[in-house]
Order: sequence, then C-alpha cells, then structure tokens
Amino acid sequence: MKKIWLSYALMAIALIIAPFAVGHFGSSWVRILDFCLLYIMLALGLNIVIGYAGLLDLGYIAFYAVGAYTMALLASPHFDLHYSAWIILPIGAGIACLAGAVLGAPTLRLKGDYLAIVTLGFGEIVRLFMNNLDRPVNITNGPQGINMIDNVGIGSFDLGKGFDVANNHFGSMYSYYYLFLVLTLLTIFICIRLENSRIGRAWMAIREDELAAKAMGINTRNIKLLAFAMGASFGGLAGGLFASFQGFVSPESFSLMESIMVLCMVVLGGMGHIGGVILGAILLTLTPEVLREVITPLQRSLFGRTVVDPENLRMLLFGLALILVMLLKPAGLWPSPRRQEELKHG
Repeated sequence: MKKIWLSYALMAIALIIAPFAVGHFGSSWVRILDFCLLYIMLALGLNIVIGYAGLLDLGYIAFYAVGAYTMALLASPHFDLHYSAWIILPIGAGIACLAGAVLGAPTLRLKGDYLAIVTLGFGEIVRLFMNNLDRPVNITNGPQGINMIDNVGIGSFDLGKGFDVANNHFGSMYSYYYLFLVLTLLTIFICIRLENSRIGRAWMAIREDELAAKAMGINTRNIKLLAFAMGASFGGLAGGLFASFQGFVSPESFSLMESIMVLCMVVLGGMGHIGGVILGAILLTLTPEVLREVITPLQRSLFGRTVVDPENLRMLLFGLALILVMLLKPAGLWPSPRRQEELKHG
C-alpha cells in the first residue's frame, strides 16, 4: 500500500513540475503540453463511443466545434457578451450533449461503414455551417473566425495573465496547464467510474453482441444514445477550453483530419482502455512536434535543403504506424486485458 501511495505522490509531483521542466526547451513546448491534455480529453470522450459502445464515429470533432463556438459567441466582442467561462463551459458541454443525441437518434439502426459515413457527414455539415453562417445574419463570422475571446478566470485571477514566482513571470500557458490538468483528471475519474458501472457494462455488451444484449433486457436504443451524448459532452467541454486558450476560433480548426487524428489516438493506444487512450493521445500529439524539431534540421544537414515536408512525413508515419499496429498489435499499443482475451478467443 505504501508503494502505491508513493507512486501516486511521485506522479503528482511530476505532473506539477512538468511545464517548468519542458519550459527550459522553449515556451512552445508548454503550449504543446496544454494541447496534449486537451487531446486526452477528446480521445477519452471518443473512447466512450468507439471503445465502450463500439459505435464508429468519424464526425466527433463537430462536438469540439460546438463547444468552441459556444465559448466564442458568449465570451467575446462579437455579440458583446462576456459571460463567465464557468457558466459557458457547462452550457457548451450541454449543447454538445444535445447534438450527440440528435446525431445518435437517426443512426441507431446503422452499423459499421454506414454509421461511419453518416457521422462523417455530420461533422462536415457542422464545419460548413460554421463557415457560412455569416450571412444574411453574421452569427459565426464565417471563415474569418471569432477572436478576442475572454480568458478563463478563477475569482479575481485571470489565467490569461499568467503568474509570478520568485520574480519570474510565467505566461498563460502555465496557468492554463493546471486548469487543463485538473479537468483531465476529472475526465479520467468519470471514465473509470463509467467503465465499472452498470451503464459501462451495458455499453460493452452492446459492443460485443447487440442482439444478445437486447435479449438480456438492455434498452439498446437509450444506451446507445447515452454513449453518443456522454462522449459529445466531453468534446464540448474540451472545445470551450480550446477557444478560451487560443483566444480565436475558425472553421479550419475543426476539419475531418482532426477527427481522424482523435480516432487514431483511440485505435493506436487501445480501444476501450483508458490508459491506452491516454498513451495514444500523448504519442500522436508529441510525435509531430518532435519530427518538426528533428527531421527538418537533419534533412538540411544531410541534403542542404528540406526534401520531405514534416507534415507530409507525419501522415506517412501515421499510415505506417496504423498498418504495423493492426498487423502486430491489433488491440492497440496498450490494450485492455478484456480486449486482449476477446481477440485471442476470436
């Protein structure tokens, strides 16, 4: 027991000092750390839909957009509304939850590829709405996006202004990190409780055999809707935090590629396993930045110029990683023990 508590204490210390440790390599790495936490929240939300309930969702980024634009519209000069972020965040999560139910209701009879196509279309519809709702009434400001979004405040403390420690000023990236960390830990706690709950077991029963689950008395319709709604609410919360952190949102931030990225985090890490999903989110967030820092200077030193763009190389490596994982570790890099047993039995 003492060893367990000691490991928890060491982990807590590591998480607290992490931004100061990576800050020695440049403030941009603290920003990457912030986005890593946001992607963990997104991936955990999608894991409820895909990992637990077995429903393939390719339009998950739409809920991220709903939360972000809710924050942008209610906390910016666009409509001259400046509500507290602590009021807007639950509103954004609630609207995203409702959008998840709206998406889930007409797709309950769909499975596999058909469900993926419908959810993909939903994600694109939301992005196109955000891109074109600037006429005849300017609601979203179209492709120009909305800027000057208010920062999150805790009492009189404005996270956007940072804080001072020992005559050293640490910017908003540091203060937002701790907010994201607390909410990410809360998301992990909720996911753990859901996984071990009656609802979580019902989701997994539907994932394995929907007909058998229905025969056992599970209301598959309501349980599926709950999976869409619950996963979407996490996306809406992360979207609101993203908008406040960036201070700017535009439709380009919510493209199909973002949905594919979050899906890759869940699949590569291990569907249905919280630890695996977190691992996948960390790897796919940090890998492009490491490549950008290493590959470009390496190419210039070897060839005198950049032969392969880091962005293109990232997509090549993603494709290669997916192929290798599907061949060598079909359950993911860190699968759940239950999932491993299922694949062995299959």
